Amino acid sequence: MKDELHQYLQIARENMLWKLDGLTEYQRRRPMTPTGTNLLGLIKHLSIVEYGYFGPTFGREFPARFAELEAAAMARLNSDMWAAADESTESIVALYREAWKHADRTIETNDLDTVGRVLHWPVEKQEVTLHRVLVHLVAETNRHAGHADIVRELIDNSVGLRLGNENMTDGNEAWWAAYRAELETVAKEAD
Repeated sequence: MKDELHQYLQIARENMLWKLDGLTEYQRRRPMTPTGTNLLGLIKHLSIVEYGYFGPTFGREFPARFAELEAAAMARLNSDMWAAADESTESIVALYREAWKHADRTIETNDLDTVGRVLHWPVEKQEVTLHRVLVHLVAETNRHAGHADIVRELIDNSVGLRLGNENMTDGNEAWWAAYRAELETVAKEAD
Protein backbone atom coordinates (compact mmCIF):
# COMPACT_ATOMS: atom_id res chain seq x y z
CA MET A 1 0.00 0.00 0.00
CA LYS A 2 2.83 2.43 0.83
CA ASP A 3 4.38 1.93 -2.61
CA GLU A 4 1.03 2.53 -4.29
CA LEU A 5 0.42 5.78 -2.37
CA HIS A 6 3.97 6.90 -3.09
CA GLN A 7 3.43 6.17 -6.80
CA TYR A 8 0.23 8.26 -6.85
CA LEU A 9 2.09 11.12 -5.17
CA GLN A 10 4.89 10.92 -7.74
CA ILE A 11 2.45 10.94 -10.66
CA ALA A 12 0.77 14.06 -9.26
CA ARG A 13 4.17 15.73 -8.74
CA GLU A 14 5.16 15.08 -12.33
CA ASN A 15 1.78 16.33 -13.58
CA MET A 16 2.42 19.61 -11.76
CA LEU A 17 5.75 20.10 -13.53
CA TRP A 18 4.27 19.12 -16.91
CA LYS A 19 1.94 22.12 -16.66
CA LEU A 20 4.98 24.44 -16.96
CA ASP A 21 6.22 22.98 -20.25
CA GLY A 22 6.36 25.34 -23.20
CA LEU A 23 5.37 28.48 -21.27
CA THR A 24 7.20 31.76 -20.85
CA GLU A 25 8.29 33.07 -17.45
CA TYR A 26 5.39 35.50 -17.55
CA GLN A 27 2.86 32.78 -18.30
CA ARG A 28 4.20 30.59 -15.48
CA ARG A 29 3.90 33.44 -12.97
CA ARG A 30 0.79 35.21 -14.27
CA PRO A 31 -2.03 35.42 -11.72
CA MET A 32 -4.98 33.85 -13.51
CA THR A 33 -7.69 34.05 -10.84
CA PRO A 34 -8.95 36.82 -8.56
CA THR A 35 -6.94 35.21 -5.73
CA GLY A 36 -3.72 35.22 -7.78
CA THR A 37 -3.42 31.51 -8.52
CA ASN A 38 -0.45 30.90 -10.80
CA LEU A 39 1.46 27.82 -11.92
CA LEU A 40 4.88 28.56 -10.47
CA GLY A 41 3.35 29.61 -7.16
CA LEU A 42 1.49 26.30 -6.89
CA ILE A 43 4.78 24.45 -7.30
CA LYS A 44 6.55 26.64 -4.75
CA HIS A 45 3.69 26.06 -2.32
CA LEU A 46 3.80 22.29 -2.79
CA SER A 47 7.56 22.31 -2.19
CA ILE A 48 7.10 23.88 1.21
CA VAL A 49 4.13 21.65 2.01
CA GLU A 50 6.10 18.47 1.25
CA TYR A 51 9.00 19.59 3.41
CA GLY A 52 6.71 20.37 6.29
CA TYR A 53 4.65 17.21 6.22
CA PHE A 54 7.50 14.80 5.55
CA GLY A 55 10.14 16.70 7.52
CA PRO A 56 9.38 18.21 10.93
CA THR A 57 6.22 16.11 11.23
CA PHE A 58 8.48 13.06 11.51
CA GLY A 59 11.36 14.70 13.36
CA ARG A 60 13.40 15.55 10.28
CA GLU A 61 14.73 19.08 10.07
CA PHE A 62 14.21 21.49 7.23
CA PRO A 63 17.28 22.21 5.15
CA ALA A 64 18.24 25.87 5.66
CA ARG A 65 16.66 26.97 2.36
CA PHE A 66 13.25 25.69 3.41
CA ALA A 67 13.48 27.17 6.87
CA GLU A 68 14.06 30.55 5.19
CA LEU A 69 11.09 30.06 2.84
CA GLU A 70 8.83 29.02 5.69
CA ALA A 71 9.92 32.06 7.73
CA ALA A 72 9.26 34.32 4.72
CA ALA A 73 5.82 32.73 4.26
CA MET A 74 5.03 33.47 7.91
CA ALA A 75 6.29 37.04 7.60
CA ARG A 76 4.36 37.87 4.44
CA LEU A 77 0.97 36.26 4.07
CA ASN A 78 0.68 34.00 1.02
CA SER A 79 4.29 34.45 -0.12
CA ASP A 80 4.50 30.70 -0.60
CA MET A 81 1.94 30.98 -3.43
CA TRP A 82 4.04 33.00 -5.89
CA ALA A 83 7.62 33.27 -7.08
CA ALA A 84 9.48 36.53 -6.50
CA ALA A 85 11.22 38.13 -9.49
CA ASP A 86 14.58 36.80 -8.31
CA GLU A 87 13.28 33.22 -8.05
CA SER A 88 13.68 31.56 -11.45
CA THR A 89 11.55 28.73 -12.73
CA GLU A 90 14.65 26.56 -12.58
CA SER A 91 15.20 27.38 -8.90
CA ILE A 92 11.56 26.67 -7.99
CA VAL A 93 11.57 23.38 -9.93
CA ALA A 94 14.87 22.43 -8.24
CA LEU A 95 13.29 23.30 -4.89
CA TYR A 96 10.35 21.00 -5.66
CA ARG A 97 12.64 18.15 -6.71
CA GLU A 98 14.70 18.67 -3.55
CA ALA A 99 11.49 18.45 -1.52
CA TRP A 100 10.63 15.19 -3.30
CA LYS A 101 13.97 13.67 -2.32
CA HIS A 102 13.56 14.77 1.28
CA ALA A 103 10.00 13.41 1.39
CA ASP A 104 10.94 10.20 -0.39
CA ARG A 105 13.57 9.44 2.28
CA THR A 106 10.91 9.83 4.97
CA ILE A 107 8.50 7.60 3.06
CA GLU A 108 11.07 4.94 2.26
CA THR A 109 12.57 4.70 5.76
CA ASN A 110 9.34 4.59 7.76
CA ASP A 111 6.41 2.22 8.04
CA LEU A 112 2.88 3.44 7.33
CA ASP A 113 2.08 3.28 11.05
CA THR A 114 5.01 5.53 12.05
CA VAL A 115 3.64 8.34 14.21
CA GLY A 116 4.41 12.02 13.72
CA ARG A 117 2.96 15.36 14.78
CA VAL A 118 1.56 18.13 12.57
CA LEU A 119 2.00 21.09 14.89
CA HIS A 120 -0.13 23.52 12.87
CA TRP A 121 -3.19 21.24 13.06
CA PRO A 122 -5.68 21.41 15.96
CA VAL A 123 -4.21 19.75 19.07
CA GLU A 124 -6.65 16.85 18.98
CA LYS A 125 -5.63 16.03 15.37
CA GLN A 126 -1.87 16.67 15.56
CA GLU A 127 -0.85 13.05 16.03
CA VAL A 128 -0.75 11.39 12.61
CA THR A 129 0.69 8.34 10.92
CA LEU A 130 2.79 8.28 7.79
CA HIS A 131 -0.22 6.65 6.13
CA ARG A 132 -2.41 9.66 7.00
CA VAL A 133 0.20 12.11 5.77
CA LEU A 134 0.71 10.23 2.51
CA VAL A 135 -3.04 10.21 1.84
CA HIS A 136 -3.19 13.91 2.73
CA LEU A 137 -0.34 14.81 0.35
CA VAL A 138 -1.72 12.71 -2.51
CA ALA A 139 -5.00 14.61 -2.09
CA GLU A 140 -3.30 18.00 -1.64
CA THR A 141 -1.04 17.60 -4.66
CA ASN A 142 -3.88 16.40 -6.87
CA ARG A 143 -6.08 19.27 -5.65
CA HIS A 144 -3.42 21.72 -6.80
CA ALA A 145 -2.91 19.74 -10.02
CA GLY A 146 -6.60 20.45 -10.70
CA HIS A 147 -5.96 24.14 -10.12
CA ALA A 148 -2.97 23.90 -12.48
CA ASP A 149 -5.15 22.23 -15.13
CA ILE A 150 -7.56 25.15 -15.11
CA VAL A 151 -4.84 27.81 -14.96
CA ARG A 152 -3.01 26.22 -17.89
CA GLU A 153 -6.23 26.05 -19.91
CA LEU A 154 -6.81 29.74 -19.22
CA ILE A 155 -3.28 30.55 -20.41
CA ASP A 156 -3.13 28.66 -23.71
CA ASN A 157 -6.07 26.21 -23.90
CA SER A 158 -3.79 23.24 -23.10
CA VAL A 159 -5.67 20.58 -21.19
CA GLY A 160 -5.22 17.05 -20.03
CA LEU A 161 -4.18 14.63 -17.36
CA ARG A 162 -0.55 14.23 -18.36
CA LEU A 163 1.69 14.13 -21.41
CA GLY A 164 0.74 11.19 -23.59
CA ASN A 165 -2.54 10.62 -21.74
CA GLU A 166 -4.58 13.80 -22.01
CA ASN A 167 -7.73 11.89 -20.96
CA MET A 168 -9.94 14.33 -22.85
CA THR A 169 -12.79 13.84 -25.30
CA ASP A 170 -11.55 13.99 -28.87
CA GLY A 171 -12.80 17.17 -30.43
CA ASN A 172 -11.42 19.92 -32.61
CA GLU A 173 -11.70 23.62 -31.82
CA ALA A 174 -15.08 23.93 -33.55
CA TRP A 175 -16.49 20.96 -31.62
CA TRP A 176 -15.35 22.45 -28.28
CA ALA A 177 -16.79 25.86 -29.18
CA ALA A 178 -20.16 24.29 -30.01
CA TYR A 179 -20.03 22.18 -26.83
CA ARG A 180 -19.30 25.25 -24.69
CA ALA A 181 -22.09 27.21 -26.41
CA GLU A 182 -24.54 24.40 -25.67
CA LEU A 183 -23.51 24.40 -22.00
CA GLU A 184 -23.96 28.18 -21.87
CA THR A 185 -27.47 27.84 -23.32
CA VAL A 186 -28.41 25.14 -20.81
CA ALA A 187 -27.06 27.24 -17.93
CA LYS A 188 -29.13 30.24 -19.00
CA GLU A 189 -32.25 28.13 -19.42
CA ALA A 190 -31.80 26.65 -15.95
CA ASP A 191 -31.48 30.10 -14.39
